[in-house]
Amino acid sequence: MRPFHLNRRKFITAGSAMIATGLAQNSSLLFPNLVPPAHAKEFAPTSTMQGGANNYLPGAPIVERIGGGGFWMSGTVRRAGDGIPLAGQRIQIWAHTTEGYESNPKSHGATLTDENGVFRLEMPQIVPAFGQPHGHLAYDSDEFETVFLRPVMASSKDTSLEAHFVLKPV
Repeated sequence: MRPFHLNRRKFITAGSAMIATGLAQNSSLLFPNLVPPAHAKEFAPTSTMQGGANNYLPGAPIVERIGGGGFWMSGTVRRAGDGIPLAGQRIQIWAHTTEGYESNPKSHGATLTDENGVFRLEMPQIVPAFGQPHGHLAYDSDEFETVFLRPVMASSKDTSLEAHFVLKPV
């Protein structure tokens, strides 16, 4: 093993690195206009999307599948603040599909989240309505604030769509 020799270049480089590290950790004291380092943020609550509540029918039944299936709507439900997954939360889903309009009660169904806060419901293929292939989802129970989502698919040929809820307690 070669012995380590400290020369002027190594000394200046090491010293500069130590000073830079110290400044980065205490930058707000020495340089108040410097952007602070990134820190983990709390989970912000999901806001209702414009048009999300269109054709909403309260009380859609919990179902194994809507219609003949072939398309998957899935996502997660978490609590605002700490982001803990929420089990047993009711999510209502509806859309304009190959089997019916989104205003048709047969195009509506609900499912519950599993122990990891994940939901998944099979339904007929979503087709464009007003030029956009999109789904509708709602959290509408009493424990958290109501949220309506209207995610748009990248393509009408997609066979799945995800939506994620972060719910604020009432």
